Amino acid sequence: MARILVADDEPDIRELVAFTLRFAGHEVVSFGNGAEVVEAASRERPDLILMDVRMPRMTGYEACEKMKADPATRDIPVVFLSAKGQDAEIQTGLEAGATEYLLKPFAPNELTEKVSELLQRYGK
Repeated sequence: MARILVADDEPDIRELVAFTLRFAGHEVVSFGNGAEVVEAASRERPDLILMDVRMPRMTGYEACEKMKADPATRDIPVVFLSAKGQDAEIQTGLEAGATEYLLKPFAPNELTEKVSELLQRYGK
């Protein structure tokens, strides 16, 4: 079981992701914007962070850059969940420090498989 932070400003998507991951046996804490997830990351010490790109208060890109600049959170893998699939968007996400970029919509089993793969890759 892993501790996973989820950030998305769309409550339905946030709840779907959280439900899917909890059903797979993970502990999930969810947030509605990038600023909240940055605050929580150093406090919660998650094994993985999944977040949307476009959010109020702080975008996913900004949140990722901020966490990667902090020694306390820099090693936490970050995955962007976004409907924006253009190469430039994906490149920006990876440059911000993300490990992966998953495109919405995705099937619940795709999400749990990707999360399992990442947790295994990072020894969590």
